[in-house]
Amino acid sequence: MYSYEDRLRAVQLYIKLDKRIGLTIRQLGYPTKNALKAWYREYEQSQALRAGYTRPAKFSQAEKERAVEHCLEHGRCIAVTIKALGYPCQSLLSAWLQELHPQRTRVVGRSQELALEAKQSAVIALCTRPASAQAVADQVGVSRGSLYKWKNQILGHDAPASMKRKQGAPVSSDRADLEQQLETLRQDIRRLRLEKDVLKKANELLKKELGIDQQPLTNREKTLLVDALRSSYSVTELLCELDLPRSSYFYHRARLGVADKYASVRQAMTDIFERNYGCYGYRRLHASLSDQCVRISEKVVRRLMKQERLVAATSKRRRYGSYMGEISPAPDNVLNRDFSAGAPNEKWLTDITEFQIPAGKVYLSPMIDCFDGMVVSWSIGTRPNAELVNTMLDAAIEKVAASGERPVVHSDRGGHYRWPGWLARIADAKLVRSMSRKGCSPDNAACEGFFGRLKTEMFFARDWLSTSIEDFIAALDAYIRWYNEARIKGSLGFRSPAQHRQRLGIAA
Repeated sequence: MYSYEDRLRAVQLYIKLDKRIGLTIRQLGYPTKNALKAWYREYEQSQALRAGYTRPAKFSQAEKERAVEHCLEHGRCIAVTIKALGYPCQSLLSAWLQELHPQRTRVVGRSQELALEAKQSAVIALCTRPASAQAVADQVGVSRGSLYKWKNQILGHDAPASMKRKQGAPVSSDRADLEQQLETLRQDIRRLRLEKDVLKKANELLKKELGIDQQPLTNREKTLLVDALRSSYSVTELLCELDLPRSSYFYHRARLGVADKYASVRQAMTDIFERNYGCYGYRRLHASLSDQCVRISEKVVRRLMKQERLVAATSKRRRYGSYMGEISPAPDNVLNRDFSAGAPNEKWLTDITEFQIPAGKVYLSPMIDCFDGMVVSWSIGTRPNAELVNTMLDAAIEKVAASGERPVVHSDRGGHYRWPGWLARIADAKLVRSMSRKGCSPDNAACEGFFGRLKTEMFFARDWLSTSIEDFIAALDAYIRWYNEARIKGSLGFRSPAQHRQRLGIAA
């Protein structure tokens, strides 16, 4: 808690500065924004503040004067004083300087380091000159008055007699003192530059914010900073600045030089990812690596994918609708959203999806087996007409004609599945029709899911600007063949539909 005098001083300064909170706090070094607002409200209501705050000052008057004196003696550099004495903070020391020496509170900034060094050299030349002061001023390139003004700024108006030049008097001791002061200033400048370079390099290499505290940095991060700045500073300086033990530095430096033990795994992951349309997530990548006898955990796969920027394509859905109204009686929804099947060719799903590329539109009509998701047959064309769906149905019927199987064919209420050609083929093959409810895509969710995976993995992830219709149809056909024969699925024990049927002894 602050004393009554501290609170009153803060409120009066706040009023004097036109109620600018930030400026008031910067000048005083205290309090917080909310505390200052509360003090002002109390003062505004009663034109006084409540007594009873007996909090002693954190620093005594002697400590305050000692800090200010040290700051003035060392070129008014706040950073040097704080490091040497261990107190106070920057804003508080600035406030003490304003309070005790308002006429001498100009703090030397880093941008003035070279100018200060030049002034020091000019003052040394003035105090040790063999000729007139005007000759020294002409050599430096300033007026004689400016030269003496610099001398008063650095040595003060009450400089001791030993610092004042006397004709014929020895100047060796004066020169030695000035050179010692100059060397001290140069060391301070170098240390400040080192501190700035460390913060800048931490921002570049480690993506840390400027002004980050160095204590939370790990030893490995500090080692990276030391290696990055070794060309400009000695290792000893850098280790001291970063508070890094020498043994820790050389340990982590040796660790950084060790070859990446996952180098071959990274290459294998990239090959699998690119070979499979860039659609595998970490689970399927982990399963593919296991097939290649690479034994690492899924967490490592996830981390390596993030480092290698292997990001699976995301969904960007756009649906095509073929509903033409109730042009004929619709059969019942036999499946009723039960898309599980105990054997192949029990339940088939079909629908039409659209691909819009710069060269034109392409339509796909597949037949999906609920048993393992295999595409039983498919047709691709540029028009969603009866020929598209009838061709696909004919190819599917051929696959079950010899076995005598009669699967349920489930579709939406599109007009393609109510035209005479479709109905005649279904009746001739003695297949069972099933239809979703009107406008209810979840009733055919398994087929919609296939379209979503296809577009996410093959369509949205690529640029089709310079692709012709024929090339796109060939690419789409190749994807479906890959989907059946090579694309692994977690629900099938990380095997493709063809591999799953082969393992069960079923002809694909």
